[in-house]
Parts: sequence; C-alpha cells; structure tokens
Amino acid sequence: MISIKSPREIELMRHAGEITAKTFDYLIPFVKPGVTTKELDKLAEDYIIKQGGTPSFKGYEGFPATMCTSINDEVVHGIPSNRKLKEGDIVKLDLGACYKGYQSDSAITLPVGKIDEKKQYVMEHTEKSLYKGLAAIHDGAHVGDIGYAVQKYAEEHNLGVVRELVGHGIGTEVHEDPDVPNYGARHTGPVLKEGMVICVEPMLNVGTRRVYMLDDGWTIITADGKPSAHFEHTVLVTKDGYEILTRR
Repeated sequence: MISIKSPREIELMRHAGEITAKTFDYLIPFVKPGVTTKELDKLAEDYIIKQGGTPSFKGYEGFPATMCTSINDEVVHGIPSNRKLKEGDIVKLDLGACYKGYQSDSAITLPVGKIDEKKQYVMEHTEKSLYKGLAAIHDGAHVGDIGYAVQKYAEEHNLGVVRELVGHGIGTEVHEDPDVPNYGARHTGPVLKEGMVICVEPMLNVGTRRVYMLDDGWTIITADGKPSAHFEHTVLVTKDGYEILTRR
C-alpha cells in the first residue's frame, strides 16, 4: 500500500533527512587513501547517534553495519571491513537515519584521490541521471516517468542501467511501496500524489548492466568488473514538483 504522509510525518522525515545529509558532510573529509570502510562506518554510526537519530540500516534484514560501502565494481550493499581505500578508487556510501520512527535514505559516490576518466564519467552522469529522474516528479505524474527519464539519459551516455535493484517508497519502514525503477515507460506505473515520499536511486555501470551477488549474500558487483556509481535522495512529492529531504 502506498501511503500519503501527514504534515507531522513529513516534518519528522525532514529531520531524519537532515541527519543523513549532515552525516555525509561530516564523512566526506575522511574519504581518502588509507582509511578503512569499517572506520568510515563507525564514524557514520557515532555521528547519527550524536544527532539524535539511529542508523536505519544496522540490523535491517540482518545487515551488519550502519552504512553500505561499495568500491569500484561493487554496485551496492558492500559490507564495511578492514579493507583500505586506495588512490584511484571510487566508493559508494549508502546510509539512512531514523528519527522518532521515521526513515531517510541517501547515497553518494566519492573519488578517493585522483581517479581515471571512466570513473569520473560514470560518477558525473549517474548523479545527473538522478536529477533527470527527479525533474519528472510532481503530483499526478507516474512512477514510470521517473524511470524513463533516468534510462533515457543513461543510455544516451552509453551507461548500463541496473534493473535488479530499484528505488522505493519510504516512511516508518526503509522500504515501502511503490518500487521506483530506473527504467520504464512514460505514463505507466503508480500515480504520484502530493505527500508521498520516495527514494530515487540510479545505479549505472560503465559496461554491461548485468550484475551478480557475492557469496556474502549482500554485495552486488558488475558482471564485467567495470566501475559503477550510485546516487540517491529521499524526496517528497509536492503539488508542482518535489522537495529533496536529504539535500546536502
């Protein structure tokens, strides 16, 4: 069931989104060669708690950490570990904060030092594809309008659109209805209504769109070993457009 949030619920979700956005701002200076993804995860957890929130992902369906940390060809859901970031890596950080029972969810892809042109390209155009998708949002639009906009932009830039993983509704649960794919046709899918809150999160690959899961049961990687990028915002559907609740 797709829920419409009340003004009180929206205000709580704004606060949750603000905590998530501030957590990214706090983490970014620590993303450099030599830091481990486990160290970044601990920083994120401590900061979220300090801001009055709780980590949305820790324990969610058994996930063992506060934040998903996915490097290079890892698309999403990488588990923080003692692995150190290296010069030339790109790392996807995906996290959420819960505030008084309401969730937020956002992701960014960051360079570690100087990166090559392919990684820079996929980062730049994945983020741009996110905003193409957001531009399709308003009361009365369809979920398919978002996916169409993301897919069209991605394919114009020769990037593979991951289809096995999609955006989603959000509220008291991290994942709620509706699914928000990064592909599709205009004027299809559920109708967006003012007061709905959704997460739009393109995952684009330099090569094939095909992915598979590692034996850890979480980490998704590209089938051809080429880099992938991921960007996500939690957004409120408004009468004339949208409001980003996780804006940094």
